[in-house]
Amino acid sequence: MPETSGLFGSLKRLLATLLGIVSSRVELLSNEWEEERLRLTQALLFALFALFSLCMGIFFLSILIVLFFWEDHPLLVVSLLSLLFFAFALISFRLLLGKLNQKPVPFADTLAELKKDLSLLRDNHE
Repeated sequence: MPETSGLFGSLKRLLATLLGIVSSRVELLSNEWEEERLRLTQALLFALFALFSLCMGIFFLSILIVLFFWEDHPLLVVSLLSLLFFAFALISFRLLLGKLNQKPVPFADTLAELKKDLSLLRDNHE
């Protein structure tokens, strides 16, 4: 008959409780990791499709503009379009860096739960 009271019983219950806490926190971390991975994958696919479509549109618009001004000033038009595209690229790059610097804290829910657990353990210990 297993002993459920005394020092060993208390240690077993404490270990079971700690394992339960760790298990639920690992499950939460795993769920958040999977959600973040899916969100980033979808965002990347949409961004790549949008970028491809934008590039194709800009390419054909540039050809149209160059053909329209082919008789008058073809080098001027190509130069101005090149400068315009480089300016757009620079602005987009700066906006991208700004967005990357404003990233949210990953796994905020898991960190909050772990802080709450630590706070409860400290309060029970005192």
